[in-house]
Amino acid sequence: MAVKIRLRRLGAKKAPFYRVVVADSRYPRDGRFIEEIGTYDPTKEPAAVSIDGEKAKKWIANGAQPTDTVKALLKKSNII
Repeated sequence: MAVKIRLRRLGAKKAPFYRVVVADSRYPRDGRFIEEIGTYDPTKEPAAVSIDGEKAKKWIANGAQPTDTVKALLKKSNII
């Protein structure tokens, strides 16, 4: 099972809101997920990022691969 840490899109058209989730890579983008570890709101100025660092580090230690966007958010939050 290839586990990814990725964004799950919510919100209205042209007003995105994302949840940072841990999901099997075979699941659809907005479908089933294993655990929610944070949120990301790009519509605010500056963008609001809230990620549980302990959960993120635990999942990365267990082999979960963050997507490029999530990796940038984790670096911005000083988690990795």
